Amino acid sequence: MMPAMLFEISGITVPLWLPPLVAFVISFFTSMVGVSGAFLLLPFQMSVLGYVAPSVSATNLVFNLVAIPSGVWRYVREKRMDWRLAWVIAAGTLPGLLAGWWLRVHWLLDPRLFKLFVGLVLLALAIRLSLKKTGAASSASAATAANGGQRLLPIFAIALVIGVIGGAYGIGGGSIMAPVLVAVFCMSVHNVAGAALFGTLVTSVAGVALYQFLPAPPGIETRPDWALGILFGLGGAAGMYVGARTQKLVRQRTLELGIALVLMLLAGGYVIGYVLGAVR
Repeated sequence: MMPAMLFEISGITVPLWLPPLVAFVISFFTSMVGVSGAFLLLPFQMSVLGYVAPSVSATNLVFNLVAIPSGVWRYVREKRMDWRLAWVIAAGTLPGLLAGWWLRVHWLLDPRLFKLFVGLVLLALAIRLSLKKTGAASSASAATAANGGQRLLPIFAIALVIGVIGGAYGIGGGSIMAPVLVAVFCMSVHNVAGAALFGTLVTSVAGVALYQFLPAPPGIETRPDWALGILFGLGGAAGMYVGARTQKLVRQRTLELGIALVLMLLAGGYVIGYVLGAVR
């Protein structure tokens, strides 16, 4: 039986097999829609492992650094990467990371308040995905191609706002961008997945640097738990590669509804938990 390990920065003791297994399962499904899986790993770390310090966001970003390249490489290899969209996402989300870091370190220190923030983000994503009209993606994708770069400007503007959320949430921004592109711009999941993962990878590099090197308030640990993040990332890398390879075999609407259901369940748990705690 594989022994448990104490991770010093996070302060948790976990069996060595658990982080990579959880990351593999999550990343297998989320990578199909252009999401790294970090948005589901965060609730797992907070609620199951009890890791609620601000550094949990930075640890999530380390997971992205290790896990995402395998999925991106698979999309590139199959020539399913929209590089123009990928760089627009990256350029838009990067400036918001600094603001997101400040929010997480100086304002979202209370675990209950941060869980409420996480829940509202997840709920917004779920609603956008579940209300998306079936069959709209193909026509909208054709319109995007016809309009050239015209639609890239509003995508860039939204990416700026999402960068703030992603920086605080510890998911890089691109992971939120993928559902927005599908639900708001009615783009095809199969077309945006690779670009969204690439954008998340680029912004995660900057996010890890912010949490690692910028000064934090006294007594607040913001540096990532590198050992835990890498362990999650190894499982995530395998899951993303397999998920990216399998994605083309799964219907788009099935992917959208599946992710929306998971988001709603997680969001409901966090919001209800916050309300019950406030009443008490």
